[in-house]
Amino acid sequence: MEQFVDLGDVRLFVRQLGRPSGEPSLLVLHGGPDVGHSYLLPGLEAVARERHVVVFDFRGCGRSTRGLPDSQLEPAFVIRDAYRLVGELGLGQVDLLGFSTGGRAATEFVSQYPTAVRRLVLASTSAYDSAVARPFLEGWAEYEYRQRLEREAGGALRNSTVFVWDLDLAPAYLDLIRDLDEGDWSYERVLAGTMPPWCTRDAVTILRGWDGPILILHGAKDMGFPVQLAHRLHQEVPGSQLAIIDDAAHLCHFEKPDQWAQLIDDFLSGVVKP
Repeated sequence: MEQFVDLGDVRLFVRQLGRPSGEPSLLVLHGGPDVGHSYLLPGLEAVARERHVVVFDFRGCGRSTRGLPDSQLEPAFVIRDAYRLVGELGLGQVDLLGFSTGGRAATEFVSQYPTAVRRLVLASTSAYDSAVARPFLEGWAEYEYRQRLEREAGGALRNSTVFVWDLDLAPAYLDLIRDLDEGDWSYERVLAGTMPPWCTRDAVTILRGWDGPILILHGAKDMGFPVQLAHRLHQEVPGSQLAIIDDAAHLCHFEKPDQWAQLIDDFLSGVVKP
């Protein structure tokens, strides 16, 4: 089901997949925030075979309210919108999945609204800044090769050779994102350091202090947030679960949607993997 939900200052485009089953709904925070959520559908549709999934376009993205001033395109508004959406839809306590940048948003969400979330999935994301990731990418021959392919294509490949490990799937990924337009968020503000951070406190401290179960779900060949960062977070957050998908990069939900969905469903169902 697709719908628009009016929150007063913005209208959010919301997609509900699957059917409510008595278990908490899975609320999803997408990445970017340069595009809407539809690039996540291959994985979310697989998850929705077993449970109710709610995903929305952030303000300034996709089909949600556009044309807002920069002062209203800040992480705090996304967190608040997500919380208000839960109330508007009457979801009660939810499970929460944050993908890529959405993982930072999800971490801040549980910091602000800790009792609103039962279980947390951090998918293809990181609790650390880019300086921590850089040493794992420098000197990685495959990464450098794929970056060169992107540069030589002049942007036409739209990071498909970096986000997807199986290059045979890159054309299908380009088809998936063909109609996605860029959102209103400005990366110049990020680069200039004028964008407020997604987490208002240290992300690891937040996750350590939150009482709910946490799954760290990552592709072994992620070239955005190297898998070493997932292992580090798992070590630094006692009690967290770690699931690594082999031969998949940042978009492992696209490359291996059934495996991605099964890992999420097992975790949300309380299945503990060795």
